[in-house]
Amino acid sequence: MENMEIVFPRLFFAGNRLLGERVENVSRTLGDLRGIFADVDAFSRMPQNILAYEVSSFLPEQEGTPGGLYFGITYLHPGKVGNEYFMTKGHFHANIDRAEFYWGLEGEGMLILMDQLRRVWAERVFPGSLHYIPGGVAHRMANTGNTLFSFAACWPSDAGHNYREIADHGFAARLLEVDGKPQLIGV
Repeated sequence: MENMEIVFPRLFFAGNRLLGERVENVSRTLGDLRGIFADVDAFSRMPQNILAYEVSSFLPEQEGTPGGLYFGITYLHPGKVGNEYFMTKGHFHANIDRAEFYWGLEGEGMLILMDQLRRVWAERVFPGSLHYIPGGVAHRMANTGNTLFSFAACWPSDAGHNYREIADHGFAARLLEVDGKPQLIGV
């Protein structure tokens, strides 16, 4: 009979934090988000070292490996540039047909989505909400609250990220605070 063993997990999800072996952490400051906010004057007056968001990821497979999965948690800080909420950079997947799941952990925000025909819509995100992002759809998150907004994601290890398309052309709508409420405004 083969010797079998029971092992202790190497990865932990505790208090909305991702902990364990091979967890990668990346931080983005406001300065790293140059070019994504509409109000360039307001952006230039803000300290560029303000922490906008942090990402903790577990990437157990080499990028591009078919059949693998990645897991990550993003912590998006509250704030606005002018009347536009702090948000992530946003991306399509490099393998355009790859889908992804997001789910809300704490705080409140908005998942902004745009298909390849540049149609834009958004979904409210809050603790416990689950969001399926189909292939061919660009996505970014915005913190619409006054506290830390965190969400988890799971995506294929061969999805890749195409940030260039959004950096060059942006989303076809912006999420702005209008009369104290988030609204999508076409550009």
